[in-house]
Amino acid sequence: MNEWNRNDLTTFLKSKATGLVYFYTPMCGTCQLASKMLLVVEELVKIEMGKMNLNFYPDLAVDFAVESVPCLLIVQNGVVMETLYAFHSVPFLLDKIRQYIS
Repeated sequence: MNEWNRNDLTTFLKSKATGLVYFYTPMCGTCQLASKMLLVVEELVKIEMGKMNLNFYPDLAVDFAVESVPCLLIVQNGVVMETLYAFHSVPFLLDKIRQYIS
């Protein structure tokens, strides 16, 4: 999963893409586990994914009403459709993601 900057996120959203935006912080233990789960998901589903260190983008936490990390935004056609904070398991994530991709 590629590390995105603000320009990458803006391009992704403006292009009306469908994919995932993962907000994390490096010192968050739960985020480290969530990152590993998303690496597995990335191998199983062909979908655009980017991760962003929220320490560098506190304004995005406000813009997207991020309550905590890890946070996964499921975006369809450039619109945030769902925000996940509890990742539960890889099968759970796959089920959620497949609801929005064809």
